[in-house]
Formats: sequence, structure tokens, C-alpha cells
Amino acid sequence: MKQRVTFYIDGFNFYYGLKRTKHIEYQWRDYYWIDMVKLCEGFISENQKLEKVVYFTASPLNPEKSSRQSAFLNANKLINGDRFEIVRGKYLEKQIQCPNCHYSISRPEEKKTDVNISIRMIGDCVTNTTDTLVLVSADSDLVPPMEFIQKNYPEKRIKVYFPPSNYSSDLKDNLIHHSSKPVLMIKNERRFRDAVMPEVVTDGIKSYYKPEKWK
Repeated sequence: MKQRVTFYIDGFNFYYGLKRTKHIEYQWRDYYWIDMVKLCEGFISENQKLEKVVYFTASPLNPEKSSRQSAFLNANKLINGDRFEIVRGKYLEKQIQCPNCHYSISRPEEKKTDVNISIRMIGDCVTNTTDTLVLVSADSDLVPPMEFIQKNYPEKRIKVYFPPSNYSSDLKDNLIHHSSKPVLMIKNERRFRDAVMPEVVTDGIKSYYKPEKWK
């Protein structure tokens, strides 16, 4: 029987990792418009099967950014159906004040994503819906749920994939303690290239278009 593998994608971490990489190697811009299930399938072995890709994100407050994100998520859902699940947090406006001049600015801050990822990973262990958990993030706040799973569900395997241009020593050290190593996704550009979606994703009824700004 093949091992069930579930990917847990920190959407904020993944997207901004791609964005930073694009400033260094411009071709990475093409990978904004990517089939997440196909990308993840490229990393699994013959004795494994991809159970699901769970994508954790929040809708940007900026209407144009929100529209681009919606096109990306809807295209992935249309192609992959139940194999691609979206779990949403939210953005809140945070006021930041200069301690010297007392001038304040408003900056959006993403909330709930790390909590949502933690709960889902632990929940999938409790319900035994996966054998291998792959965390795609470099957020060190996710060390505690990993430690909990490793302690209470030792039969489950945890892997960490660092999004392009992102890295966490805390996550790496936690893995090494359990005889595992992180995967650097930036070293796997071919898998990204192979998973790029067509500019128009359609089933004959619904159609989603690659945003002009991403072309």
C-alpha cells in the first residue's frame, strides 16, 4: 500500500519567497501561475500517493492583489477539485507608530495562518488521514506543532520544504534532531517549470486567466 502524503502550503511564505527570487532570477515570475498539486506531485516517490494539497492563505486587502490571488486559487481548484483545499485566515490593519515623531502608518498583517496550519496538521494525525506531512514554509512558529506530532505520533513522518529564498534555522534544527533534512525548493526549478498552468484554465463553462501583471 502506498504511503499517503499531504502538503501544507503556507501561501504567504510561498508567494513572497517567489517574489524575492524573481528579483534575482526574473524567470521565477512565471511560477506565480502554477498548478500546486502538479508541483507537489513532482516531489513524491513511486511508493507514495498525494492525498491532498492544503493551501493556507488570506485575501489581500488591496483589490487588485485580491483579484490576482482569486484567479490563481480558482484555477487550481478547477484543475484539481478536492485534491486542492483552501483554508483562509484574514488580514487586519495594524497601526505602527514612530516612537520619536509619533507619526503612524497602517500596515496589513496576516492573521491565523500559523494557527490554522498547526490545527490541521495535528488534526490529520488524530484522524489518521495521512502518513507523511510535508510543511512548505519557513515560519519558525510552526516548530511547536511539529514537536507535538513527533512526540505523540512517532509513526508519522514530517518533512519541511523551504519555499524559494526562505529559510529557517529553527525548523532545520528540529528536523535534524529527528534525523531528517529540509528540502530547498529553489534547487528544483525544473519541477516548477513543469507545473506552470496554461494562461487560460477552463472546463468549458468556467474560465480563469493568468493576470496581466504576471505575464
